[in-house]
Amino acid sequence: MSWFLLVLSGVLEAVWATALGRSEGFSRLAPTVVFGGALVASMAGLALAMRDLPVGTAYAVWVGIGATLTVVGAMAAGTEPFSPAKALFLVMIVGGVVGLKLAH
Repeated sequence: MSWFLLVLSGVLEAVWATALGRSEGFSRLAPTVVFGGALVASMAGLALAMRDLPVGTAYAVWVGIGATLTVVGAMAAGTEPFSPAKALFLVMIVGGVVGLKLAH
C-alpha cells in the first residue's frame, strides 16, 4: 500500500507543478486551486508512505516520478521541446526509480 501511495503522490506532484506554472504567479484561480489541492494531497501521500519506506528512497521516488511526468507532460503539450538527450535522461530517471523499488 505504501508504494501505491507513493506513486500516486508522485503523479500528484506533477499535477501541482504543472498547475503552479499555469497559475501565472497565483493570478489565475482555477490552476491555483488545483495547485493547492494537489500539493496537499501529494504531501499527505508522501508522508503516509514514509511510515513504511525509508525517507531517502521515498523522496527520491516521489521526485523522480513527479519530475519525469512534468517534463513528459510539457513535451506532449508542446511547451517544452523534445530532444533525444532529454528522452535518454528521463529513461535514466525512470530506471533509477525502478531500481530503488527493486532494491527495497
